[in-house]
Amino acid sequence: MMRVETFLQESAQRFPDKVALVAGSERVTYAALAERARRLATTLAERGVGRGDRVVVFADNSVEAVVAVFATLAAGGVFSLVNPSTKADKLAFIIGNCRPAGLVTQEKLAGVAAEALARAPLDAQARAPVPARIVVGDPSGVPGAIAYEDALASDAAPLPGPGIVLDLAMLVYTSGSTGFPKGVMMTHQNVHAAATSVSTYLEMSADDIVLCALPISFDYGLYQVLMSVLKGATLVIEKGFTFPQAVLNRVAEEAVTVLPLVPTMAALVLRMRDLAPGAYPTLRAITNTAAALPPSHIAQLQALFPATRLFSMYGLTECKRCTWLPPAELARRPDSVGVAIPGTEAWVVDEDGRRLGPGETGELVIRGPHVMAGYWENPEATAKALRPGPYPWERVLYTGDLFRTDADGFLYFVARKDDIIKTRGEKVSPKEVETVLYALPGVREAAVVGVEDPVLGQALKAIVALDPGSALGEREIRAHCARNLEDFMVPKHVSIVDALPKTDTGKISRRAAAELDAIQTHGRAA
Repeated sequence: MMRVETFLQESAQRFPDKVALVAGSERVTYAALAERARRLATTLAERGVGRGDRVVVFADNSVEAVVAVFATLAAGGVFSLVNPSTKADKLAFIIGNCRPAGLVTQEKLAGVAAEALARAPLDAQARAPVPARIVVGDPSGVPGAIAYEDALASDAAPLPGPGIVLDLAMLVYTSGSTGFPKGVMMTHQNVHAAATSVSTYLEMSADDIVLCALPISFDYGLYQVLMSVLKGATLVIEKGFTFPQAVLNRVAEEAVTVLPLVPTMAALVLRMRDLAPGAYPTLRAITNTAAALPPSHIAQLQALFPATRLFSMYGLTECKRCTWLPPAELARRPDSVGVAIPGTEAWVVDEDGRRLGPGETGELVIRGPHVMAGYWENPEATAKALRPGPYPWERVLYTGDLFRTDADGFLYFVARKDDIIKTRGEKVSPKEVETVLYALPGVREAAVVGVEDPVLGQALKAIVALDPGSALGEREIRAHCARNLEDFMVPKHVSIVDALPKTDTGKISRRAAAELDAIQTHGRAA
């Protein structure tokens, strides 16, 4: 097993002059990337970041964000990438929760970062005052910060040994059923195991050119960085997938061989009218995870990319990847998410933890070296997710998702046990959105549910009851959410009702609200 910063160090030794990253017009070789990471690591260390300390990287897809990841690890720290659309309240929670010793951000995000730092709990500020504040661009918007270029100017002696593979490498904050994000703890061993397993079945090599239009704050996007650097491949990073044709133009320009997608992105590709079959001959693999692709979309993608193998996969942040479907099985099992990834095991259990046979529905359990170390400072949630395994020395991951298997052991996703909604490849806690809705004067009751959407897979719908006399409408409610939530958490639909259904204990029932709204919606449509 290797520490993750070693991925870059070894690839820089093997391929010093090879292009490691392409971002817009910028092209960075492995030698240059490693040197920037070393210099930034030195500055982080000089400013107090040491073994086990956290560094929040609040930035969009950029060379600087990638440098910050490897620099943090080289300094012995733990990186936490945060989506650039995150608002100050949530960023303040993350800062208060993980108490970082460093923050790397961008000038355009400086206002949000400064507000979050000021709002972080005083005990967190006292315990970790974030002395290492680095801003790409003008640092004046973040008190006490220095410019990224100045941080790269440091050229001190080599860093001391950073630690071992059992140390934490990263904290990935993911929405929880309580409405507060949980920090998923991944060790260097976890990351190396996952990156090695996935890159093995994808048959990745140094010859690959990977295009990532996914946010690298999303672990699917992050692993495009990690696997590419592990293999010595070239990574082309894009800011997003808003303009699919522009991204596909990059596929042609850069002779891209691997294109990771989520169902939302695949749906946008399939809506392109002028896309000719076989137009991208260099593309050898399209990968999909986050949610299962509909079989009809699989068939259309195969028709458009006849020489490209399609890898359908399933995963969750707590172990990165659970299953993969060999492309040869797509025709026979288009609705399956496959079998356990190499070096791991997956099975289905009932409520008592007993293994179930083919055709029976139960909770998916994952065993392997890629399973998280737990949730950061959340022993209750950790104990719920990590439970005793088949052997007395281990804990295995209970995913909270319902699956079944067929007679050959292939897995099929059925439903989610909790209320988490997956939209645009991201996990959203209804509670988190509802908290924001309740902060809007005039909203009396709120429930957020997922509704089927041909592009998003699931779209968020806010069902709200208003105070008497309130004049709030859908536009005002969505605008309020947009001001206070990440883009993917803003409800696409809003339904205003007189009252929301309750359980026997007086709690609002999301399921009943969704069912009632569906009946009313169909009635209006008829």
